[in-house]
Amino acid sequence: MDISVELTLTPLQDTFEAPIIHFIKKLRASDLTVLENPLSTQVYGDYDVVMRVLQVEMKAVLEMVDNGLLYIKIVKSDRSDYEPHF
Repeated sequence: MDISVELTLTPLQDTFEAPIIHFIKKLRASDLTVLENPLSTQVYGDYDVVMRVLQVEMKAVLEMVDNGLLYIKIVKSDRSDYEPHF
């Protein structure tokens, strides 16, 4: 089953860029489709593969920050080719 996941990492500390960059680079290094915009990162692929990668990388990045939020949205389908029709 394919899924689309939107992730927004918000470290609640003054030094926030390094953990975000690290997290995105680790996601890019996976075999998943990864798209980014200024507000979030989207990851697309097979449910089991995506969740295995996210389980490891989410834990690693949360260990890098003193306090932080990680917002996750999951859609049951691969929406990587979505284009607005307006």
